[in-house]
Amino acid sequence: MANILIVEDDIKTAREIGAALIDHGMNSMHVVDGAEAVRRARSTTFDAIILDRMLPGNLNGLEVLAALRGTGVTTPVLILSALSAVTDRVRGLRTGGDDYLTKPFDFVELTARVDALIRRRRPGPGVQDMELSVGDLHLDLFRRKASRRGVEIDLLPREYQLLQHFMRHPGDVMTRAMIFEQVWGYRYDDRTNVIDVHVAKLRRKLDLNGLPAMIETVRGSGYRLVQA
Repeated sequence: MANILIVEDDIKTAREIGAALIDHGMNSMHVVDGAEAVRRARSTTFDAIILDRMLPGNLNGLEVLAALRGTGVTTPVLILSALSAVTDRVRGLRTGGDDYLTKPFDFVELTARVDALIRRRRPGPGVQDMELSVGDLHLDLFRRKASRRGVEIDLLPREYQLLQHFMRHPGDVMTRAMIFEQVWGYRYDDRTNVIDVHVAKLRRKLDLNGLPAMIETVRGSGYRLVQA
């Protein structure tokens, strides 16, 4: 699952971007100023960075970009800006940006551009890299479709993310904290039952027509996906 750094001082916009990325099967981390963006990008591996050009504080977006490229950070960067003139776009790209999207923008286009940046950086996947299988359960990562014994399973975006996570770790016990932090992207709060609710819904969808259960509850630990 791709991890994206969002550098945006407008909280509302950042939340909307984060929600769009989650719906697209991506995790995200959000920072609001340039200095923190540089620290995060240097210390954590991200698949892409969404960088607002106009940031408060000592570093604007282009200065953040220059600082990252100057220290060898090669993570693909999508620049967001209300400045739409050709000279502004060219300056952003020449500073080290990989793509430039002007505000206001469509979130579908934003996620498509992030996808394209990640694909350019990664080696072209073979067919085997675009499909996960555990027993008679299959997940087509290209079409974002799941099926069991040839029967397609209708999944909500979060259920798809959850299933993909389980299928990448078949047989491994996944604690609630691990699931929450790796799928939801937040620190786990043991006062919430959101993990149990989503796992229960996913389990019912996988066990269609009375097929053997594939998600087991490991008492006192969490859950694991098994080959039925």
